Amino acid sequence: MLIEVKGLCKTYGKGESEVRALDNVSFDIQRGEMTAVVGASGAGKSTLLHLLGGLDTPSCGVVRYEGESIYDMSERRLTEFRLQRIGFVFQFFNLIPELTAWRNIMLPQSLKGKPDTHYLKSLCERLGIADRLSHYPSELSGGQQQRVAIARALANKPDVLLCDEPTGNLDQGSGKEVLGLLKELSQDGQQTVIIITHDKTAAGVCGRILTIRDGRLFENG
Repeated sequence: MLIEVKGLCKTYGKGESEVRALDNVSFDIQRGEMTAVVGASGAGKSTLLHLLGGLDTPSCGVVRYEGESIYDMSERRLTEFRLQRIGFVFQFFNLIPELTAWRNIMLPQSLKGKPDTHYLKSLCERLGIADRLSHYPSELSGGQQQRVAIARALANKPDVLLCDEPTGNLDQGSGKEVLGLLKELSQDGQQTVIIITHDKTAAGVCGRILTIRDGRLFENG
């Protein structure tokens, strides 16, 4: 068991203005699973992603990675945990525009110490961006930017990739290629991938689909 979520709740506001974004959510994720979390806008998908990544704290409940609660960690320990064990991929790429693709990809390893350039270059070869590393984000297509973002997310060999609408800003062809890469990573590298999406095509490539409705979680299969 890689991730264990138990009784997770998140409430915003108080009294009549109270909004329960997540309501008693529980599920487990096995290592190597590729899971989609789907739902309408405002259903609680992004809130769940932030809680899984330790970017926010719940009103109640717990998230454990291999038995360890991330909410019991000190701020410093949690920062190190996110850097080493979680990779984030976002809809709008979040690349640093002043840095080349290569510098963006190297950044997570640079925060740990000396980068493993051999591993990073082999990763870029696998993702099909080895010939674009000297380019700045503005010089890359949307699909190429997302591949750079995936390489950056994988730089520290994390246990899990958390992807927030990873194809939402891509054309159909580029989106299909990115989904194929994520599926390949899950199948060949035993990479655990969780995709937050409203896209049925993106959800369809996953082996498991969870649906959020009004903060409650339902298993689709």
